[in-house]
Amino acid sequence: MNDGSSSISRPPPASPADTGLFSVTTWNVNSIKARLPQVIEYLGKYSPDVVLLQEIKTEADGFPFFELQAAGYHCAVKGQKSYNGVAVLSKTPVNVISDTIAPEFADQARYLEVEQNGTRFICVYVPNGQAPAAEPDDTSRLDYKIKWLDALNARAGELLKSETDFVLGGDFNVIEFDSDVYSPAAFKDSAFTVPAVRQRFKAMYFQGLTNALREKCGDAPLYSYWDYRAGAREKNDGILLDHLFLSPKLADKLAQAAVDGEMRDEPKASDHAPVRCLLSLT
Repeated sequence: MNDGSSSISRPPPASPADTGLFSVTTWNVNSIKARLPQVIEYLGKYSPDVVLLQEIKTEADGFPFFELQAAGYHCAVKGQKSYNGVAVLSKTPVNVISDTIAPEFADQARYLEVEQNGTRFICVYVPNGQAPAAEPDDTSRLDYKIKWLDALNARAGELLKSETDFVLGGDFNVIEFDSDVYSPAAFKDSAFTVPAVRQRFKAMYFQGLTNALREKCGDAPLYSYWDYRAGAREKNDGILLDHLFLSPKLADKLAQAAVDGEMRDEPKASDHAPVRCLLSLT
């Protein structure tokens, strides 16, 4: 049965030369069609080697392959009509390993795992988990989110056990610390902060993964999301939701990490800014 999701991989023209640093970006673009000019601008400005995109909000047939190939990127896409959707852009070819975290979650396009030259790149869009406004006591979405995070931790554990090098990045929809949000009180007991969700996020550290932003930026307040409403960006009322996790060998190569917040100030910007890390190849 067609569930509105699809996956596909297509090659572009030749990519630029290696610079000695390998750059990986994660970015919730909140519609690739609406944000294509900003994405093209970002690719030209930062020249990332791999980009993990979330909330592309289109099936593969509507994805802008031509424009991104012209910018020098191969594209692997797990699309879904109007909602969710993830994609990986890469300067060199990738093989799609999996486009679902587990069979029971195949109805939503939230996971894409690809391989490039022996390294895995995993793009995730973790479920929000908030109850419907009309049914505030409904916990089904939160239960789904918790099970999804359990499946993600299980997959990370499998890759760590096999000593596979991998980058795991995306929009995690988790507020790890109160300092990661402009108003902790506003999100108290929400699906972003409940202990069951935070514990599963922290489990990635316990398994041996390194959070690139934490490693290079410490615990200083840092945001990657600002709501469109109430002048949130202007007031810096933000939340840190987007992260890049590295397996041990790649963590040893981590050189830099940053939130490219200026992209949030672009006209018709996504409500998320890109998060980027640089790995030393020498």
